[in-house]
Amino acid sequence: MSVASPLRFRRVAQVEVNGVEGLRALIGQTVGPTGWRTVTQEDIDTFARLSGDDQWIHVDVERARTESPFGTTVAHGNLTLSMIDGMRRELMESRGFKLGVNYGWNKIRFPAPVPVESRLRTSAEVMSVDDAGGGWVQVVTRFTVEVEDGEKPACVAESVGRALPE
Repeated sequence: MSVASPLRFRRVAQVEVNGVEGLRALIGQTVGPTGWRTVTQEDIDTFARLSGDDQWIHVDVERARTESPFGTTVAHGNLTLSMIDGMRRELMESRGFKLGVNYGWNKIRFPAPVPVESRLRTSAEVMSVDDAGGGWVQVVTRFTVEVEDGEKPACVAESVGRALPE
């Protein structure tokens, strides 16, 4: 059984970054937002199965309807966080690098829930681009995930990546 779902968002990058200087030119600028992506119960259930986090607020539709303060199931915070990786490709495409790797995350917050069938979109801001030694550069990018018609973002997270220029 395949767990892959059809892509529900654009893949064309809004900004093309050329090398380290292209990244530095983006410091302090907001890129985005992306197009909207709907979070389905199937997405939530698949994430629960893969992660092992099957807390009722995510997967028990009837109980969430009657007992949750949200009146419905909500996406896992880590599901929302993981969706950044797919949406970031719509924001920036980088050239002039041999490769880039995920080095981790700094601050991550989930200020608002993501009820099932919510639509999300993401914007990014390059915070810093620094020499990391050995020819690598370290890039810190703040991603903000918003829920359509939401008062607060669903997720604000600082991604730390390392890139090796060509």
